[in-house]
Amino acid sequence: MKQSEIKQLSTAELQEKLSETKKSYADLKMAHTVSPLENPIQLRNVRRTVARLATELTNREVQ
Repeated sequence: MKQSEIKQLSTAELQEKLSETKKSYADLKMAHTVSPLENPIQLRNVRRTVARLATELTNREVQ
């Protein structure tokens, strides 16, 4: 998910997307622990998406 897409979401949508993405990341990590993922770069991409969503939420709270 790109930063421009994230900025267009409402705060409620951001919180919902953040929880979904965190769950997805946890599932991917567990799957990778059990047996290696075909594309381990997915872990990095999802982790970075979580960071982007959290950063946008924090920026909105500060303003």
